[in-house]
Amino acid sequence: MDEALLRSLTPSVLGILVRRGADFAAAEDAVQDALVEAVRVWPDDPPRDAKGWLVTVAWRRFLDATRADTARRRREDAVDEEPTPGPAPTADDTLQLYFLCAHPSLTPSSAVALTLRAVGGLTTRQIAQAYLVPEATMAQRISRAKRTVSGVRFDRPGDVATVLRVLYLVFNEGYSGDVDLAAEAIRLTRQLAAAIDHPEVAGLLALMLLHHARRAARTAPDGSLVPLAEQDRGRWDTRAITEGVEILQAALTRDRLGEFQAQAAIAALHADARTAEETDWVQIVEWYDELARLTDNPIVRLNRAVAVGEADGPRAGLAALAALDDSLPRHTAVAAYLHERDGDLSRAAGLYVEAARKAHDLAERDHLTRQAARLNARRPR
Repeated sequence: MDEALLRSLTPSVLGILVRRGADFAAAEDAVQDALVEAVRVWPDDPPRDAKGWLVTVAWRRFLDATRADTARRRREDAVDEEPTPGPAPTADDTLQLYFLCAHPSLTPSSAVALTLRAVGGLTTRQIAQAYLVPEATMAQRISRAKRTVSGVRFDRPGDVATVLRVLYLVFNEGYSGDVDLAAEAIRLTRQLAAAIDHPEVAGLLALMLLHHARRAARTAPDGSLVPLAEQDRGRWDTRAITEGVEILQAALTRDRLGEFQAQAAIAALHADARTAEETDWVQIVEWYDELARLTDNPIVRLNRAVAVGEADGPRAGLAALAALDDSLPRHTAVAAYLHERDGDLSRAAGLYVEAARKAHDLAERDHLTRQAARLNARRPR
């Protein structure tokens, strides 16, 4: 069973059902039912036209659900017959679906959560981790969003800012999570940049390219994480870096700074350094100050503490860290790193162990465990 194929076809099939008159919540349920049926049937009887098969099955499931729901009987009058099986349109509706999910009737956070779940293919757990909330809370938020848009006409697309937020979170999950969506996020952001002259769209595309350029160096052959300072910079994609920097520079000349341009500027400073020791941490701190002003995001302030520790010394970094909530994700790992830089190996080792227990990602947990073991091996017996 080709799960990647199913993921790639889902947005287009969903878009076809919506255009045929299905409300979004019912269409998504029908598509999910069709995907479950595909997993059951395809291994023994693969279809010649995978997309057409999914459209036909999903549409039938939608019709079945419509007929079973007495509150929607008026919709049955508009349904003449089921569509004839056959080749489906080849247009890519994914980006359009991103905009449709960012519906004006939803709050931005609910629109992002709904799109990540319905179109981006992320699980409720993954979305909850991105938003730093419990999984049950996110499940309720997504359910409320579905109820809000149930029955509404998707003829008023949402704003660019919400779509950019969705693309950014999809990219981050694909870049660091267990679902490879980074390339798809870059593809869609390229489409958006070609269609809209907007400095923040360009900023997001630059940020994605600069981060993606380092992807090959982020893991060792055994799958373990390689920290930025230890990465083989010869494995970085210089073409992607060059493109990202050029896009960023053009966006910054517009003098309409946004958070994605600021993040891309930080990534560009890392990419510009030939070695970790040559990184311009002073400028990076300045960009984090701009980013904190734009977003007031606690994760930004956490990353700023690391940059301060590099620019002004580990004790300055620890002082910046002390002002933050210690329940933040990666707070303990940052504290461990800064204490190690300050020479307190015993405390750093203990913090690495604690951070490993809190880590959600297996690769990160293994990395933190190895850091603790490394420091414990260096401590005098």
